[in-house]
Amino acid sequence: MGALGALAVTHGSAVPPPVHIPRPDSSWLRVREDLADRGVTVAYATWTEWFPAVLTTPRLKPLLGGDWNRYAGTHDPAVRCRFAASRLLVKYTAAAALGIGPEDIDIAYRLGGRPYLRGLDQIEVGLTHTGELMAVGISRVGRIGLDAECADRRFDLGLMRNRMCTPAEAAELDALSPDQQAACVLRLWTLKEAYTKALGQGMRLAFTEFGFGLALGGLRTPDGAAALGEEWAFATHPVLGRYLVSAACHDAGLDPAGDTSVGTMLDRRLLTAMTPPADQDPAVDI
Repeated sequence: MGALGALAVTHGSAVPPPVHIPRPDSSWLRVREDLADRGVTVAYATWTEWFPAVLTTPRLKPLLGGDWNRYAGTHDPAVRCRFAASRLLVKYTAAAALGIGPEDIDIAYRLGGRPYLRGLDQIEVGLTHTGELMAVGISRVGRIGLDAECADRRFDLGLMRNRMCTPAEAAELDALSPDQQAACVLRLWTLKEAYTKALGQGMRLAFTEFGFGLALGGLRTPDGAAALGEEWAFATHPVLGRYLVSAACHDAGLDPAGDTSVGTMLDRRLLTAMTPPADQDPAVDI
């Protein structure tokens, strides 16, 4: 499999391919359909594609909400715009899923920085970015984690194998050419990152303590035996011809065909209480 190859593991609720959303006014139909059919959706774009929205949104301050202070306090213009673009992508994706306006979405953060939607405990959010790419995952069937890397990223293959591969993975890699090994190691890295993010562990869980079957997929113990966890689904997809996006999704047994409209997901009185009236914040000129 080449560096831009894709791996899909059909356990749990299958992860649909990521949807390219280059602008806020793009069609969100596939996002809604994926969420309705599978309970999971992943949207991606580059921050430069969303940069015009950051510049031209007349009410950026209320739209960013609690993230405004971090945005305004970031001195590097590129970092500031990248941050704003990623938060807008989260809000617009969640809004499309819930059938409400993005200004009604309030992003908060757990310990470790994992984002969540305040007042919407039924919805899980995953966010990743690398280079120009940013991707957001929304799930209503369980936890979700995402990771992305440049497909042509250069790294020390031997060092990466020693630090992140289980003995079973290393044995499978030995049968491949160096180029195939590099592609598989990069894919394994993103899958392991996505899984540990979904667990809320990040780098605290050693990557050598769990593995994936290169051919059959699925979670494996370090010696290659099938691990418990068939409620997990994993997928890696190439996007934009130069990035890999991996997703790990947990199926908690919730109905994937449930209604995600805000009328059933959130008490309107709570939404009103946590969303300032439209006339409280003046327009912000960027």
